[in-house]
Amino acid sequence: MLKSLFRWLLAAFFILAGWNHFRDPQPYLSMMPPYLPWPELLNQLSGAAEMAGGLGILIPALRRLAAWGLIALLIAIFPANIHIAMNGWQGMNIASWILWARLPFQLLFIAWVYWTCLSQPAKENPARP
Repeated sequence: MLKSLFRWLLAAFFILAGWNHFRDPQPYLSMMPPYLPWPELLNQLSGAAEMAGGLGILIPALRRLAAWGLIALLIAIFPANIHIAMNGWQGMNIASWILWARLPFQLLFIAWVYWTCLSQPAKENPARP
């Protein structure tokens, strides 16, 4: 029950975050390292992937695939988070320590996806009373 609740919260987070890529793209575009080509396209692809992953984890037949896709996405966007920690978030007045403190949250999100979508439930031991 708890896992299911947290899965729904995770899905809502990814769906809303993905939608925000289209609603307000500027913060995401300003995160992009300058060496990446086609920032607008990458922003749209990552937003669409977040929404698809968020929806996918709610569909049991797609859950594992969607979860691995979200984990891959979280790993893929990590360089952008390192970029803003090192160089500041263009157009945003955010303290450097906050930008560095954001980095471990990628691991937290990966763990959240894994726990709610990929980890197996504990098996009951029939020998125990």
